[in-house]
Amino acid sequence: MKTYNEAMPIGTELFRSPLISFLYERQFRMAQEYFKPAEGGLLVDVSCGSGLFSRKFAKSGTYSEVVALDFSENMLRQCYDFIKADGTISEENLALVRADVSRLPFASGSVDAVHAGAALHCWPAPSNAISEICRVLRSGGVFVGTTFLRYSSSMPAIARPLRQQFMARSNYYIEEEIEDLCMSCGLTNYTKNVQRSFIMFSAQKP
Repeated sequence: MKTYNEAMPIGTELFRSPLISFLYERQFRMAQEYFKPAEGGLLVDVSCGSGLFSRKFAKSGTYSEVVALDFSENMLRQCYDFIKADGTISEENLALVRADVSRLPFASGSVDAVHAGAALHCWPAPSNAISEICRVLRSGGVFVGTTFLRYSSSMPAIARPLRQQFMARSNYYIEEEIEDLCMSCGLTNYTKNVQRSFIMFSAQKP
């Protein structure tokens, strides 16, 4: 099937807007810095969508294997077509897997790094998903995620109600809630980089 007409969550469409596409390369470079402890290991890109970051991670040559994982078969088909069209990505170190982020098909402690780009706000049960990510990570393994915030700590209080109303259609969080979510699911060494209402965060499994 060559027609990719599956309806995507509003937050996912927002991340694919040309208005913010310039962020992708910067996000990739920042993620690579966070993932330095996982170099040479297995990286899983959960909720990978069309596989933009999966392909970047695979082409970087930094990891022994990259898994592009998504619950949507339609998105994985699109990811596969992009891989084939690219022609420079080896199928030996990039695998496509259809799975629920809350039920990852990996043994406990078998994954070195997990990436979730523009995904947290789309998950029906974020605490279940992050607990599952923590389970599959090895000790010292790294989880990196990005999303938009319901509002940032730097946003004036007077502007927050309007922002919350606009963001109410998806499950967006504030900075403190994301940190609490990671810590309560068993991750440590939480760090973040916030630019306006965009956040990239990282945490490790003890």
